[in-house]
Amino acid sequence: MTKPYLELENLAKSYDGRTHALRSVNLSVAKGEFITFLGPSGSGKTTTLMLIAGFEAASEGEIRVNGASITRVPPHRRDIGIVFQNYALFPHRTALGNVMFPLQMRKVPKAEAAEKARAMLDLVGLARFADRHPREMSGGQQQRVALARALVFDPALLLLDEPLGALDKNLREGLQIEIKRIQRSLGVTTIFVTHDQSEAMAMSDRIVVFEGGRIQQAGAPLEVYNRPANEFVARFVGDSNLLPIRLTDPAAGLGEIAGMGSVRVPAQPGRQTEDRATLLLRPEAFGLPDGEATNAFRMRVGAVVHFGDSALLIGRAGEAEIRARLPGLAAQGIAEGTEISLSWNPASAHLLPVAKEA
Repeated sequence: MTKPYLELENLAKSYDGRTHALRSVNLSVAKGEFITFLGPSGSGKTTTLMLIAGFEAASEGEIRVNGASITRVPPHRRDIGIVFQNYALFPHRTALGNVMFPLQMRKVPKAEAAEKARAMLDLVGLARFADRHPREMSGGQQQRVALARALVFDPALLLLDEPLGALDKNLREGLQIEIKRIQRSLGVTTIFVTHDQSEAMAMSDRIVVFEGGRIQQAGAPLEVYNRPANEFVARFVGDSNLLPIRLTDPAAGLGEIAGMGSVRVPAQPGRQTEDRATLLLRPEAFGLPDGEATNAFRMRVGAVVHFGDSALLIGRAGEAEIRARLPGLAAQGIAEGTEISLSWNPASAHLLPVAKEA
């Protein structure tokens, strides 16, 4: 087992001593990992980041980096690089001057600091903008200067607090690729905070999903997407169909869904006949039946949303509302108000664990 580089142990935060913004957070991060904290506003992701940075004090628990506790170490001694959404660049300094600043604070000789800063600007693709001030640069360029400044002193950790939130879609997607490239080339352990699911899926080695001040699930992007730990994760990460199912023969993977009739699902050894559960089907799990299709059913289409390469069909099968995404060509000719046949493969389904009563 890989030795943890960053460890959060029973981390908790309360601002008034009664209600908790964060409770019982435990997480181990390997050196060089790119971890994304994902969740809605108020879920605890940013609070956790602020505790790691030292801008907030933990009410309980420990934070360790490379085996040493930093829980009570002041922020300026934690050796952490941070990039915020608003860039926080010095307007009177050039790009080079901004990147040199952390080295100057560490008493690095001027010539050495300038050499390191220029190398870092080159790494982020801004070598020719070294003498420009922030006001003379685009939002994306300013963000890359902020990233270079956070990395120039070889930090133990890199923390990114929704750094792409203010950028337009195309620029944001381009910077996602750039940030991941730079992170991999340097091997810096990185914590990235976002509420954008697609951003988390595209960039992360692992996603940590927060809600209610707790970690709901931590896992590889496809694990979180295909096998969510609970209904919250299933609803928050990606589009979903959550269908009540009654298991008629769990060991054989047989069940019944209102509006679809008898269906096949992955075998459920250990479950009891007549158990009720929630079945997760992602919209892309559905297709048009071809020959003897498994789990075929009829759906009345209520709305069609075209995206060019695909189309989202929203309709009903009995009492169940279904969201199905088909390739653009397959969806041609399907109109609102029509009834169509759809099917899905049992392997694409996931039965969610039964929620524990509070």
